[in-house]
Amino acid sequence: MTENLNRKLLFFVVIISVAFIILLGYIVLFYQVERSVNTPRKFGATYMTMNNPYFPILNDGIKEVVEANGDILITRDPAQDQEKQNSQIYDMIEEGVAAIFLNPVDWKNVKPALIACKEAGIPVFNVDTEVYDKEYVVSIIASDNYNAGVQCAKDMMSKLDSADIVILDHPIINSIIQRIQGFKDTIRGNDNYRVVVQKSGGAELEIAMDVMNGIIESGVSFDVVMGGNDPTALGALAALESHHMTGDILIYGVDGSPDGKMMIKEGYLEGTSAQHPRQMGRIAAEVAYAYLNGEKVERNIVVPVDLITRDNLDEFTIDGWQ
Repeated sequence: MTENLNRKLLFFVVIISVAFIILLGYIVLFYQVERSVNTPRKFGATYMTMNNPYFPILNDGIKEVVEANGDILITRDPAQDQEKQNSQIYDMIEEGVAAIFLNPVDWKNVKPALIACKEAGIPVFNVDTEVYDKEYVVSIIASDNYNAGVQCAKDMMSKLDSADIVILDHPIINSIIQRIQGFKDTIRGNDNYRVVVQKSGGAELEIAMDVMNGIIESGVSFDVVMGGNDPTALGALAALESHHMTGDILIYGVDGSPDGKMMIKEGYLEGTSAQHPRQMGRIAAEVAYAYLNGEKVERNIVVPVDLITRDNLDEFTIDGWQ
């Protein structure tokens, strides 16, 4: 009788213990799932430079969407140094980011970091200027850069029957390569328009100013300057002003920056093909979330550009971005 009772008691204790263990497992699992759901995801973003006011606006567009989802955006500035940018990407991988928004310093030499992202299973969303090795990125979200160059060339041709042209490009940045290609393709075959100098302006105002000073001092004659972006155009303008050469030379840029639009208003800049960096940033972030949610996303997303000149300047906000 006693032995039978002990068996029943033991059986009851075992059942209670098993039930307790199962219950404890469910509780632990519940809190792990809840913590996982409530823990903000981290995203990384790195741009060729934050010295160009265009990129903080692009970053703000991404940040708006990321923070609206309760997540965190980590932004880094490699200051035009590709090795530094690669290091920043490696650090982001170590931090366990959910995705990376990339604007490369050098469209080819960013490849080692792209390979590292692929090996780590971290999706890359390429913004503003393309990488060379496109197979390593999920989506490319960029302006219609080729058309930006076309717009500037067509406007120039409508105003000048002939021109000697200085081009300030930056051959390691694909977006600028495309803009200059669009410009040159538009004037190709017309002997009235000649490119007399083509040099890298570094995509920054100070560098472009130094390069333009050298071109002026070389004695070459020109009627037009085509800058790969607005900082380049503004750097050329600064050099021309220092030599008292403004007024007769048409200067074009690409960005539609507040400074560029102000110079159009003041009569110093002829035109700028305007990008929409905040919109681009929002689109990039929305595409990233869609991809992470398992949705199919577009491989190439092109954001239109708008040529701004004195003729339509009043349609745009001068002290802000589009």
